[in-house]
Amino acid sequence: MPMQNLTVSQYLSDHIRTVPDWPAPGVQFRDITPLLQNAKVFRVLIDAFVHRYMEAPMRPDVVAGLDARGFILGSVIAYELNVGFVPVRKKGKLPFTTVEETYELEYGSATVELHTDAVKPGDRVLLIDDLIATGGTMMAGKKLLEKLGAQVMEGAAIVDLPELGGSDKLRASGLPLFTLIEFAGH
Repeated sequence: MPMQNLTVSQYLSDHIRTVPDWPAPGVQFRDITPLLQNAKVFRVLIDAFVHRYMEAPMRPDVVAGLDARGFILGSVIAYELNVGFVPVRKKGKLPFTTVEETYELEYGSATVELHTDAVKPGDRVLLIDDLIATGGTMMAGKKLLEKLGAQVMEGAAIVDLPELGGSDKLRASGLPLFTLIEFAGH
């Protein structure tokens, strides 16, 4: 359907592929790669975020992207906003002095890291990822940025899976959230 007859969220939602039973039986995987493959759709996606954050008081000093799809979105958004970009990486991927945060997964735990000079105290940071499920990765990224004295002004993602409770947990921690699409059922 032509874009002019849809909201931005509907248009983008139409370009997300659902892969049943991946990576495990019963999971409905929301694949964002079709959003990135089509130049027009990718531009609509990026513009939806850029237009939200281009004017004060929503303008960040820096954009932080969560490993790995948050890098794709975050770096382009930071470029468009003319602000810096910092990667929040999986443990062991950054070469300089880091701070780290470990968080729980469904089966086990994971650790993310950030360079100690990635942000300055008082920096207003937009923290971005592709999807919010349980909220663990975004919460860990928020804690890392706050350890360095930054203020995470908002967490953002393309997709929210509210049934998994992550967005509620993040909001309860005081983090405002902005998502473009909400999918019922995971």
